This record gives sequence, C-alpha cells and structure tokens, in this order.
Amino acid sequence: MAELTALESLIEMGFPRGRAEKALALTGNQGIEAAMDWLMEHEDDPDVDEPLETPLGHILGREPTSSEQVGPEGSGSAAEESKPILTEEERQEQTKRMLELVAQKQREREEREEREALEREKQRRRQGQELSAARQKLQEDEMRRAAEERRREKAEELAARQRVREKIERDKAERAKKYGSSVGSRSSPPATDPGPVPSSPSQEPPTKREYDQCRIQVRLPDGTSLTQTFRAREQLAAVRLYVELHRGEEPGQDQDPVQLLSGFPRRAFSEADMERPLQELGLVPSAVLIVAKKCPS
Repeated sequence: MAELTALESLIEMGFPRGRAEKALALTGNQGIEAAMDWLMEHEDDPDVDEPLETPLGHILGREPTSSEQVGPEGSGSAAEESKPILTEEERQEQTKRMLELVAQKQREREEREEREALEREKQRRRQGQELSAARQKLQEDEMRRAAEERRREKAEELAARQRVREKIERDKAERAKKYGSSVGSRSSPPATDPGPVPSSPSQEPPTKREYDQCRIQVRLPDGTSLTQTFRAREQLAAVRLYVELHRGEEPGQDQDPVQLLSGFPRRAFSEADMERPLQELGLVPSAVLIVAKKCPS
C-alpha cells in the first residue's frame, strides 16, 4: 500500500501547510513524528505561522542542491510523476493511523505536562516548608535573644541592689562603730547621795515612771510615714539610720543625707544630738519626727 508523504500526512491531520512545512524543515525532514513533536511543542508560539526566510538547505546546515533550487512548477511535476495514487480506502486508513499517532502524542504531552505540574507543586510545597521553617527559626532566635536580654537585665538589677545593700551595711557598720565608741568614751554622771526620805508615806513624792521603749513616728517628705519602736537608751542616730534604710528610694540612686526635726516644740537636731539617747532628748515614750533633706555645707 502506497504511503502519503510526511507533508501530506500533516495536512490530512489538519495542520496548515505553512506550519507543516516549517516543522519538517526545522526537524531536518526526520519524519512525521519529529515534525508532530515540534508542532505540539510550538503550537502556542506567536511566530509559529511565520514563513521561513532561509532556504531549506541553509536550515538543514547544507547548501541547497540543484533539485531544491528547481522552481515550484518543476518540483511539482516531478512529485506528481513519482507520487503513487492512493485509493480512498488507503487514504482513510493512513489518515486513521496518523490521527491515532496524534492522539498518542497528545496524551504523552498531557502526561508530561501533568508530571511537570506535579513536580512544580512539590517544589512549591517544599519551598513553602523551607520558608516556614526559616521563619520559625527566626522567631525562636528572637525569643531566645529577648530571654537572654531579660536575664541579663535582671542580673544587672540584682547586682545593683546587692551593691546598694552592701553600701548600706558598710555605712551602718561604720556608724555603729563610731557611735558605739563615742558612747563608751562618755563618762557616766557622778552618783549623788539621796537626801533624807520622809518616813511618812503621805509625804512621799510620786515616782516618775521609767520607760524602756520609745515609739517614734517619722514623717517623710513625700507625705508617707514610718513607725518603729526603739529602746529608750538608743541614740538618735539609730532613728536616722532606720529612716535612711527605709525611706523608699530606688536602688542605685544617690541617697541624700537627712535631717531630723521635732514638730513641737520646733527643733532641728544637730550632729551632736545624734549621739544622745532618745530618753535624754525627751522623745520617750513616743514622739513624731519630721524628715528634711540636709543641705550640703
């Protein structure tokens, strides 16, 4: 059974003549399958229907032969002489085979595109997972840096508080040492002989009550107050030290020295008064003191 030429077969399958000739020329006349593959791959190209400007010989990498340079009339007559005449049944059979081949090529193309689409989807999901993992790692790094920063700030704050406490303890120890030595060096007043005591109970003067403790209320400059009980024989310096330790200033701030005042009668206690007992200063059994910032001399 005679066979159709590749060009006629492509035209029988519905491809335009110009597109079929271009496909055969660009595939080097390697057969109908190669031409069909080219047509299916380039059917969406905008220039697929543009005619070739270069002769076929140049496209195939060789100079055109004398037979290829023959005009349309000569080539047509030669083709008509050599081309066998096909019956209608043979033409239908060959067209059927070509259509089956086209359908097969179409299925193969669809399967290839489906595989490529599936691979692209896998690639997209893989990139999405990598991006999500990178974003999560970045968030974890930021949280870890924030936690380390909080720990560092807390450690610095604790260290600052510890330094303040140590300074207060040193000042307290130095003042206690200073005031203790001052009290020890002071001489006790000479004992006086009591005078004759009347024998009559009715003539005996009332006995003055002795207090062992003293309740001191201290009013701070911000309006708050501190209340503490001291021994009656403690020095006024103990009250000042208590105020300096509990007046509520932020750790790390410079603490200004304070001065103690009595409300009634109005009196400002001096440094010499700091070494005197509360009982001697008339602050027993209770008293109200006012805190004022001491002006630097």
